[in-house]
Amino acid sequence: MRIAFASVHGDGVMASEQSGNPGGNENDPAGKADSPRRASEPPRRASEPPARRSGPPGRGSEPPQRLSGVARPTSAPRLESAPRLESAPRLESAPHIEGAPTPPDGAPAQDRNARIATWAKRIGIALAALLALAAAAVVLVIRHYEADLPSTRELKDYRPPQVTRILARDGTRLGELFTERRTVVRIDEIPNQVKLATLAAEDAGFYEHAGLNYLGMLRALAVNLRSTQTRQGASTITQQVVKNVLLTPDRTYHRKAREIILARRIEQELTKDEILELYLNKIYFGHGRYGVEEASRYYFGKSVRDVTLAEAALLVAVVKGPSVYSPRVNLERAVGRRDFVLDQMQRKGFADEILVEQAKREPVVLAIETESLAELAPEVVSEAQRVLREVAGPAAQQGGYTITTTIDPAMQAAARAAVRKNLDAYAKRHKLFGPLARAKKEPPPFEGTPAGHKVFRGVVTGADDGRGTLSVRVGTLEGTVSLRGAQRYNPNGLAPSKFADVDKVVRVSLIGPAPEPVAAAAAPGQEEDEDAAGEAKRAAPAATLAKPAAPVPLRLELGPEGALVAIDVRTREIVALVGGYEAVRGGLDRASYARRQPGSTFKAFVYGYGIHARTLTPATILETNPLAISGYNPQNHDESEGQSPARLREALAHSVNVAAVSALSRVGASNVAAFAGALGIQSKLGADLSLALGAYEVTPREMAAAYASIAAGGVHEQPVLITKIVGPGGAEIPLPTRPPAHRVMEEAEAYVLTSLLTSVVQSGTAKQARSLGRPIAGKTGTTNQSKDTWFVGFSTDIACAVWTGYDDAAPLGKGEAGATSALPAFVDFMKQAHAKRPVADFPVPSGVVRVKIDPATGLLAREGQEDAIEEVFVAGTEPADEAPVPEPDAGVEAADGGAPDALEGTVPAPGEGLQPGPQGEGPQPAPPGKAPAESEHAPEPGPLPAGDTAPPPF
Repeated sequence: MRIAFASVHGDGVMASEQSGNPGGNENDPAGKADSPRRASEPPRRASEPPARRSGPPGRGSEPPQRLSGVARPTSAPRLESAPRLESAPRLESAPHIEGAPTPPDGAPAQDRNARIATWAKRIGIALAALLALAAAAVVLVIRHYEADLPSTRELKDYRPPQVTRILARDGTRLGELFTERRTVVRIDEIPNQVKLATLAAEDAGFYEHAGLNYLGMLRALAVNLRSTQTRQGASTITQQVVKNVLLTPDRTYHRKAREIILARRIEQELTKDEILELYLNKIYFGHGRYGVEEASRYYFGKSVRDVTLAEAALLVAVVKGPSVYSPRVNLERAVGRRDFVLDQMQRKGFADEILVEQAKREPVVLAIETESLAELAPEVVSEAQRVLREVAGPAAQQGGYTITTTIDPAMQAAARAAVRKNLDAYAKRHKLFGPLARAKKEPPPFEGTPAGHKVFRGVVTGADDGRGTLSVRVGTLEGTVSLRGAQRYNPNGLAPSKFADVDKVVRVSLIGPAPEPVAAAAAPGQEEDEDAAGEAKRAAPAATLAKPAAPVPLRLELGPEGALVAIDVRTREIVALVGGYEAVRGGLDRASYARRQPGSTFKAFVYGYGIHARTLTPATILETNPLAISGYNPQNHDESEGQSPARLREALAHSVNVAAVSALSRVGASNVAAFAGALGIQSKLGADLSLALGAYEVTPREMAAAYASIAAGGVHEQPVLITKIVGPGGAEIPLPTRPPAHRVMEEAEAYVLTSLLTSVVQSGTAKQARSLGRPIAGKTGTTNQSKDTWFVGFSTDIACAVWTGYDDAAPLGKGEAGATSALPAFVDFMKQAHAKRPVADFPVPSGVVRVKIDPATGLLAREGQEDAIEEVFVAGTEPADEAPVPEPDAGVEAADGGAPDALEGTVPAPGEGLQPGPQGEGPQPAPPGKAPAESEHAPEPGPLPAGDTAPPPF
């Protein structure tokens, strides 16, 4: 085909150009048979492409080499085999081409060079345009992702969420507050083995690159493109800081682009050490721990400053996947990952072979997990959190604070154990432990729809041993009780079917809100006549109008609750605070917030003010007969008392109610209320005679504070629980100013009152406290129907208040009183609190005198009187008259005039002394010789007794 083509043109050069075989034809493929004219000339460049492709490039050949791959017109290989050209009649029948003059030598080469130059320019322009477009696209993309990027400057002052720790007085951890459990440590406090292990495992070139690992990014891009999804990140430590601090951890190309931009910025804003510090304090180590410090404390029980090389490698190994490589999840897998990190350290020159081998042989010793244990003092943790919010404001949410409290861990543990033991003893007395047998006469269950945080009586309807639940119906509500959370009443772990009989009535409360009933759908074909159906619906019970909802979770409330507060008498620091049986965060702190009637424990303030005002003495004769008070019939706790007048010491020791009312009528109710407030009672108190019997509600914490003032010689000082708060930067945060201490009673007056309170223990209602073997002063308290039982007392060192009762003020039952339901917890606690303390008696201050008196009259004893007793007095208040010789069968009359004949303008004590009257009438006085029924609630405070004076300043 080429031969025919050449014969037509008669020009070997032209034929070679058209055939794509430069310098020859099929017979002379090498191009040696050239014309003589051209043999003497230098080879033309038009015949050199093959040599140029096979030979080395010349000067400036790099760009031409890139262009040679697209210069198709020079050789046009596809034209050689094009059938169109071979049979084209135009070329074969063009006679004028044969007779045309021969072009000058070198013309074809010049044409080719021109064409090459033209195409080179075009290609160069195209490449330049493409590069410009690419650059513009990159700029636009960067600007697009930069539009809403966060600022990197904030990283200079970045404060990640940290743990706030609440400590006892000796540094023992009481609890922690956090959104992320983290403790920030400075980079210079982190040991080198932790830093090097991190670099070996995460980013060995961290200190060499500028924030990005380009080869790693390309490798990850290739992997992700092959898998059609994001599998690899190839992030440097800088990029991980960006992802964890400024961005989200989503694996998307959009986030990756933003991450790359920010990584470069961070490298310009921060030093390498600052970036590494952010990383080591930010990363997650599993089990709710963030940062190397918290991880080290959790896994090894020590600060990161003290970890070994093996422990450092194990910490770094966890970062790869905390749920997979945590030693608490899979120790074998964690050790394997640790060894890999150690090998990486050796391979990259961060640790020598000897150290690595030693670290591999080191056994893994994990710290004991303490988080599963109940907190020692959740009530204190809650109060510490509240105080922190007050002093630190919104910054408290970020954490990083250390709060030191006054709690003594040993006393706190003893207080919790004492409260629980006391409540368990009550449960045993009243058979509140499983199995709960159905009684012949059960109390009536609740009727209606329960709602709110109240206690209801429900009926046991079944049990599910597989799920460990008890089915209980509360009115219209069906609920379930999980016995897994009722260990208090099921200490033997009985199955639900064995724990309670069907139809047994139990006390329960709703854990969550009651669900809304689901309206019942109308049956198919049911007539919708509003006149007939509407009347039927209105007459039908509510249960028929709605489908029962799913069972709601319930909580057993079989037994009462308790509270205990203990205060150091000298420092007025709260050393123990227990607000309930269970030690759970968020539970009700009854010691601080439950206001209950204090009962007879309030009598100490009545008699204390009388001594302070020089109106009463321990020898004062008080009326104890209810019938002696006209219009007011408070009943005494012990009916064997009240048969004759009694001295104040006797009346207090045996808790004679009428005597307290008699004393209050002498000194004035408003004066006593002010006196109690000065001692530490902050709750609002009314000024009526019911005050003498503790009708107005107070908290156990207030009672402990007031009794501590008496124990401290009459000086009140506000009890303190929080002593110091240190901020994240190490600076101490100022606390609210503590009010200055002030004297309420003279030392002699306080000592006399203390002496009176010791009689309660020695010969009165609190004899059980004598088992402590040291001087104890205090007072029992019991309200109507034993709804509240108390004991508040003190030694020379500690003042303590104990309360027991139901949250809903249900009666504790027959036989329950302060001496049986509260005093045992006081005794158990004080025994542990004084275990290493020497026995000490209450010191006698100046201004106290002791004289012998006649026990019947309270006057000075006669010379040689055999039944005379010694009594203490504030100097100047001792009796001056000698007791007369008693006449045979003659009644005894008090020398000071006895009790008043009548008390005008008074109201009855809460629930005592009055019988409910007929419907529509007020309460009526009890008939002589019969104790009145106790009302359920205390009456409203009444008017001030006639002649009462304004309270004096304290």
